[in-house]
Amino acid sequence: MTLKSRHLLGLENLTRAEIEYFLDTAGSLKEISSRDIKKVPTLRGKTVINLFFEASTRTRTSFEIAAKRLSADTINISASTSSVTKGETLIDTAKNIEAMRPDLVVIRHPASGAPELLSRWVDLPIINAGDGTHEHPTQGLLDLFTVREKRGKIDGLTLAIIGDITHSRVARSDIYGFQKMGARVRVCGPPTLIPPGIESLGVQKFHRLEPALEGADVVMVLRIQLERQGTPPFPTLREYSKLFGINLERLRRLKPDTLIMHPGPINRGVEISPEAAYGSHSVILDQVENGVAVRMAVLYLLSGRSVDA
Repeated sequence: MTLKSRHLLGLENLTRAEIEYFLDTAGSLKEISSRDIKKVPTLRGKTVINLFFEASTRTRTSFEIAAKRLSADTINISASTSSVTKGETLIDTAKNIEAMRPDLVVIRHPASGAPELLSRWVDLPIINAGDGTHEHPTQGLLDLFTVREKRGKIDGLTLAIIGDITHSRVARSDIYGFQKMGARVRVCGPPTLIPPGIESLGVQKFHRLEPALEGADVVMVLRIQLERQGTPPFPTLREYSKLFGINLERLRRLKPDTLIMHPGPINRGVEISPEAAYGSHSVILDQVENGVAVRMAVLYLLSGRSVDA
């Protein structure tokens, strides 16, 4: 199979077959990380630029590890150490990077649409590592990969996404990805944290946690993104935790095989308790592990080997 685009800007425009292609490729690459020597020569001679204008632990580190396990050279650039601090525009930064002849650019940016903008200005594959409140496609792919690995399928499952839907790029990628793979998607949170008209994406909307959790196969818990908000969307974090937090009492209401997920970073005791984050339902650390395999697959498939255009 071939991909119809040389970029990964989001899951909204991918087909089910393309998503499966990424997941299957990740499955074949995952075992590399369990070897004594965790390296293959697949991308030897390629250079990957990690261009991060927002803070990141999991995504940036796993992209770097993924590239190095495929033997690519990696260069990490952050906003604080780039010429952006001197007034250089994003496009000028990207054009200058392009002039140095790298092979792929991974970008995280606070502005929605920044990766798509770059894809029109530079002749390089662009991988979206999270743009504003738009999408986070590799997180969506690793969430799909983890569920398929743990449950054996995605088709027919029910995913409940709990928390700050309005500001979450992960929520959007998961909504697109899980629905394309045949899952039913629910969203739940206070009215101030759910976008008006979100039902148009084909999801069920809830403002109470208990009915949203009823019968769910997967529960994706989201962090409250205070850094993207102006007026506080609820009175206190304590009240939010009481109404929407996943804790020990709510764990007991879940089916025995329900999966608890979180894209990180976790605010312990706010959206999720330690018992939920590290209990028997949790696959949060599996998500982190699978992020390396998924990003290896993305780098491999967008390196020019299996792409039409």
